[in-house]
Amino acid sequence: MSPTLVRSVIAEFVGTLLLVFLAVGAAVSGLQGLGLLSGVVGVALAFGLVLLALAYAIGPISGCHINPAVTLGVLLSRGMTAREAGLYWVAQFAGGIAGAALLKLLTSGFGDVTDTTGTLGSNDWGTTISGPGAFVLEVLITMVLVAVVLLVTGRSSTPGFAGLAIGLTLSVVHLFAIPLDGTSVNPARSLGPALFAGGTSLAHVWLFIVAPLLGAVVAVGLVRLITPPVVTEEALREEGADITGAQVPAADGEISSARHAADDALEVDVVAVEADRRQAPPNG
Repeated sequence: MSPTLVRSVIAEFVGTLLLVFLAVGAAVSGLQGLGLLSGVVGVALAFGLVLLALAYAIGPISGCHINPAVTLGVLLSRGMTAREAGLYWVAQFAGGIAGAALLKLLTSGFGDVTDTTGTLGSNDWGTTISGPGAFVLEVLITMVLVAVVLLVTGRSSTPGFAGLAIGLTLSVVHLFAIPLDGTSVNPARSLGPALFAGGTSLAHVWLFIVAPLLGAVVAVGLVRLITPPVVTEEALREEGADITGAQVPAADGEISSARHAADDALEVDVVAVEADRRQAPPNG
């Protein structure tokens, strides 16, 4: 791997670890104990603020995906190669597991630190929403998140505000979905805690891996549908536009004339060089 890709993979591992440790940890450590409204708001803000900080911290290094669904969206949008995406996924799932392991460690033998969620902040369904309902929910909210990521990081976006938009979007989807299934939108965030929680959380984790990935695919289709096509050279000629600063010929005839003029100039130069060579005295 190139040094740049190595740094990107490390950044994705660390970023996903911190997202799980800090944001899921906000629920595990007791924010839910403040009451339903306060707990949901606190955890939702924790997710959004952590992602906001990481977006500006490691965004210039790896793009700050820290989410396999986002990486899939970028891959399908041709923003990275399949090899790069595979390495990102390995780093993200490993980071999610490492973050959950730290949470498990903290709640297993450090004084009175307890897991207030009872399942290490893992996602599940059944109490409030059914399995099919959770699947549809995760597809839709992941579609929203990934679509926002792709749109605000595109060429026509406002520079410097992508992290803010993405962080706020993550907070909003958590405000909506935490009371329903705990909010995943991130397979790496779901797998890590489920591995340590076991039971139904682990049995149901497949949904929180498959549904967000499907939501990313839907998001890519939506973004392609609502964004304007790339401006081609032919379109620029037809419109007479010049958005790059380069002069674009208005017709093929002008291109042909320019090429002929260049050929004539080159031919003159060749003749002049040949004449100079003939006039020069022989060597020796």
